[in-house]
Amino acid sequence: MSADAASTSAPVPAAASLPVPVTGWGRTAPTAARPVRPGTYEEAVAAVRGCGARGGIPRGLGRAYGDAAQNAGGTVLDMTGLDRVHAIDADGGIVLCDAGVSLHRLMEVLLPLGWFVPVTPGTRQVTVGGAIGADIHGKNHHVSGSFSRHVLSFELLTADGTIRTVSRGTPLFDATTGGMGLTGVILTATVQLLPVETSLMSVDTERATDLDDLMARLTASDHHYRYSVAWIDLLARGAATGRAVLTRGDHAPLDALPARTRRAPLDFRTRRLPAAPAFLPEGLLNRTTVGLFNELWYRRAPRARTGELQRIPTFFHPLDGVPHWNRVYGRGGFVQYQFVVGHGQEEALRQIVRCVSEHRCPSFLAVLKRFGEADPGWLSFPVPGWTLALDIPAGLPGLGALLDRLDEDVAGAGGRVYLAKDSRLRPELLAAMYPRLDDFRALRAELDPRGVFVSDLARRLAL
Repeated sequence: MSADAASTSAPVPAAASLPVPVTGWGRTAPTAARPVRPGTYEEAVAAVRGCGARGGIPRGLGRAYGDAAQNAGGTVLDMTGLDRVHAIDADGGIVLCDAGVSLHRLMEVLLPLGWFVPVTPGTRQVTVGGAIGADIHGKNHHVSGSFSRHVLSFELLTADGTIRTVSRGTPLFDATTGGMGLTGVILTATVQLLPVETSLMSVDTERATDLDDLMARLTASDHHYRYSVAWIDLLARGAATGRAVLTRGDHAPLDALPARTRRAPLDFRTRRLPAAPAFLPEGLLNRTTVGLFNELWYRRAPRARTGELQRIPTFFHPLDGVPHWNRVYGRGGFVQYQFVVGHGQEEALRQIVRCVSEHRCPSFLAVLKRFGEADPGWLSFPVPGWTLALDIPAGLPGLGALLDRLDEDVAGAGGRVYLAKDSRLRPELLAAMYPRLDDFRALRAELDPRGVFVSDLARRLAL
């Protein structure tokens, strides 16, 4: 393996003596916690041993939407100080890195060598530790599964201060992948990568007239694409309910590039727009403004276009180009709601889409995807079927009752909600959604009897 000694870490500050407000990316329900940012493994061990009575929870770049990386009255372990890429097997496509390394950093390092991260969500501002803890998924789940499928092993700092090497196929591996940081602090990970010839994507785009048309298109031809996602208009009603723009693609081969681009086929460039203002008027995203946006977005999309070359940030992470885009929802923040229902439960999906549409939820970031085979993580979210994610301003009247109703519909259909995005699920529904919950609780009680690792999410759902 060839070493890459570069590090993106800043000098490690001393632990803060006073608690500071902490929120998820949705900017709802802030709680105060004491931040500690270890810069070495020894400092991480000391931080875990010094968490205090309210315990601690590891945190990466803060992109969990809800309260998974919050810990009211306790400690939050900021793992971004551990961000070294230790070694790269450029022949076999394996990287060994710290858990605080971001997917953005991995792309910068690995793409010039002809390798890409195996799974990326809608943002590259996620740490490797966070990717494992949430067992993230992307547009390629129907082909590649979740992030944990590509993790060969990781080092885990457990509650007793021990650093353990955890391999695939063990109970501790399956409890940690999707375990939301509650089994310990991931320090390093060894990940299998995806070979690519270029840093461009070959993209096909088409419009679907309604939800049934969309599901038919996805079912008929998703297997031809590595990546597939549909933006869905949840304000459309009547015959247009569930109309969508379907975008699918794969990594472009070298011979698909124009001659001028072939000179640097693995060039990885990102573009940043001005950050969203710190303060925006409340109610900026309402049914009128979002309805107009959705209409324009749908109409401007091509009815059918094939082979368009797009850069990786454009295809995977368009919102990363707008720093602090979550501010557009105003001070009240927003709720990101994501659920999955299995194949054969299409009527449940239709019912939920109709319900959201009839409620006139102003969501402009709603996406529908198909999941493939599940991975073994006990609290891992994906199961084979349909997943819908939508954003909703937190101040929408009647939102709590609406989401409670959707939770019941999802659970009744044998589905589940995504814990990395959740901020309000009722705990009595959790066992129905996650059948390995008792196994997770039992292993956690054995591994961490004093409750060193804890979060607002864990307290709320009695994890």
